[in-house]
Amino acid sequence: QVQLVESGGGLVQAGGSLRLSCAASGRTFSPYGMGWFRQAPGKEREFVAAISWGGGRTFYEDSVKGRFTASRDNARNTVYLQMNSLKPEDTAVYYCAASFYVSSTWYRGKYDYWGQGTQVTVSS
Repeated sequence: QVQLVESGGGLVQAGGSLRLSCAASGRTFSPYGMGWFRQAPGKEREFVAAISWGGGRTFYEDSVKGRFTASRDNARNTVYLQMNSLKPEDTAVYYCAASFYVSSTWYRGKYDYWGQGTQVTVSS
């Protein structure tokens, strides 16, 4: 069984930075990749970023390109999302998820496990 726990959220002013972490439980963890999603009040959940577990290849939503960076530490079963130059529109609950689906487009597909989310609030 896979359990994911996000941390690192908080309140920050526009232009500031935060680093989110997502730790997976257990000593055996080998997803195809990990994704970051967010959901703002009254809006649907949206894709933010993803990183392949093996090669560390990253993918980003256009709105965060150049500002957010996904990374991973396989030995620690942990993925990160470094968020710089934060904007008020980045305010949302951020979730990490694990995908075991082997596909070239896995990061846009089905995710098998989800964390509980961590709140990110950016003030103007």
